[in-house]
Amino acid sequence: MKLIMAVVQDKDSNRLSDALVDKEYQATKLASTGGFLKAGNTTFMIGVKDKDVDHVLEIIKDNCKSREQLVAPISPMGGNADSYVPYPVEVQVGGATVFILPVEQFEKF
Repeated sequence: MKLIMAVVQDKDSNRLSDALVDKEYQATKLASTGGFLKAGNTTFMIGVKDKDVDHVLEIIKDNCKSREQLVAPISPMGGNADSYVPYPVEVQVGGATVFILPVEQFEKF
């Protein structure tokens, strides 16, 4: 058995949740915050049999797409202002960061 932990952008959260339910996978959703953009994320915890890992990964890939987003950089506080760029920059966001962990035992009460 494996525990799949997938950190996805909030914009993809409902679509992924619906897709998992459609394929009869149970998941726990946790609100989380990313460190880089300080934006809202959703972390899914999905317990699956070893044989189902690839199928769940496919569902995640199909429903969590990366996209370009303009972000305003944070001004340096006491740092070197010479390298500070005062205008928004385009960065790639979205997609999913996935961790697959072995599960020694699982109980449901």
